[in-house]
Amino acid sequence: MPTDGPAYEMLAHLLRDSHVATLERLPELVERRAAAAGLSEILILLADLREQRLTALHPVETRTFRVDASLAGRAFRDVTMIATARDGAHHFWIPLLDGTERIGVLGLAAPDRSESTVDRIGALASLVALMVVSKRPHSDTYQQLVRTEPMAVAAEVVWPLMPPLTFATDDLVLTAVLEPAYDIGGDAVDYAIAGDVVHLSIFDAMGHDQSAGLTVALATGACRSYRRRGANLVETSIAVDEVIGEQFGGLRFATGVLAELDHRTGRLSWVNRGHPPPLLIRQGRWVRELRCHPAPPMGFQLPAAPVLCHEHLEPGDRLLFYTDGIVEARDPRGRQFGLRRFADFVIRREADGCPAPETLRRLMRTVLDHQNGRLQDDATALLVEWQHDREKSLLVQAP
Repeated sequence: MPTDGPAYEMLAHLLRDSHVATLERLPELVERRAAAAGLSEILILLADLREQRLTALHPVETRTFRVDASLAGRAFRDVTMIATARDGAHHFWIPLLDGTERIGVLGLAAPDRSESTVDRIGALASLVALMVVSKRPHSDTYQQLVRTEPMAVAAEVVWPLMPPLTFATDDLVLTAVLEPAYDIGGDAVDYAIAGDVVHLSIFDAMGHDQSAGLTVALATGACRSYRRRGANLVETSIAVDEVIGEQFGGLRFATGVLAELDHRTGRLSWVNRGHPPPLLIRQGRWVRELRCHPAPPMGFQLPAAPVLCHEHLEPGDRLLFYTDGIVEARDPRGRQFGLRRFADFVIRREADGCPAPETLRRLMRTVLDHQNGRLQDDATALLVEWQHDREKSLLVQAP
């Protein structure tokens, strides 16, 4: 953190201001406090739900930048600070990160690009991101800015349940994507850290309607409730089965994979409840599906006992959890996107040096293009990188 007087005062004043500020007031507050530190032309840009455009948080003017065709978009895609010189001033674009999840970009001007100025800009961007994140849970303005079309009721139920779609530690990267973003009905992902263990789950509820949204909400809630009581994977999956069965009388169900990864040792344990098996990618090639004798989907309350399976990961391994809406997406001629194309796409982006969140962003654009922009089923992917040494690619790189 910068320790020079103007920078310290800028950050301290903004922290104090943030306690009683609404989201709408953030541009004005940041502009005023940043000016005292020599920074100007503040522009807070927020990424839309599909990460295709960046829209300015501004009380009057609406400005948008395409993620794939602008300097601001390049800063967002590559998680890097972009610096240019124009009209005697230095202009910067820097990603706004919630942890390692990209939420937008901060644009500004500065009198120079010295190391101290770059440090000052980085600290301001970090604080602005925290301020935005602290305001968005109770802000309809935020939700309106990051949407490009109306959201279905089922999607309104599911999205608030989702954790941040990108998370990283020094030996682990998790990132997820869900489509159709505005009409997601029955898919959900979840993760949580408890000491050395990361809990992972992916669900796919029957149908694509409001009942599907309620089913997957129950699955997610039951999974969280029982694992937090100390239940193991088998017990938790049985609890999810019972909760859905009791609510819908055996008329609705959800498939899913519930897993635990010890991110110190690489030991993976999982239960499969009628779901497509995860894929293991090792040394830049698809190794195999992680098959485990599947138990029936959750909701039928059948007597079959779930099987607990195990795998030891190697440093650099990647896991792909997914729902069938990705591999079964069909083009106008009826050809499926397919499992091989799905895995190969992720492998190629790894070879290109593409960060995991950007890989899944591009993947979903490709899947949508394959089906002419409209998916017939929910399509979700969760990518896990273990000891891949790629977590630093999710942090802002200075110019």
